[in-house]
Amino acid sequence: MTTTIPTPPSPTGHGYISDKDRYLARLKRIEGQGRGIHRMVDEDAYCIDILTQISAVTAALENVALGLLDDHLKHCVTAAIRYGDGRAEAKIKEASDAIARLVKS
Repeated sequence: MTTTIPTPPSPTGHGYISDKDRYLARLKRIEGQGRGIHRMVDEDAYCIDILTQISAVTAALENVALGLLDDHLKHCVTAAIRYGDGRAEAKIKEASDAIARLVKS
């Protein structure tokens, strides 16, 4: 059983907080692209065109994930290293596990 050691609260919140509006805007665009794909299937669009749009949504989601991972490393892992007492190892493990999940998808 893996136990996650929480990092002490930061006055600035999560690492992505400074870019939260940008992340939300990107996710809203991705959501719109998903609705567009639904509409394409509903309207019997050409399969290659649908696959092209699916590829675009996948790439957009991967970019969001990489941004969040980068923010996690710069903020959460760095804070854990500064705090000390073994928390850094737990945060690095979280990041490694997240990378493994991303690579599998």
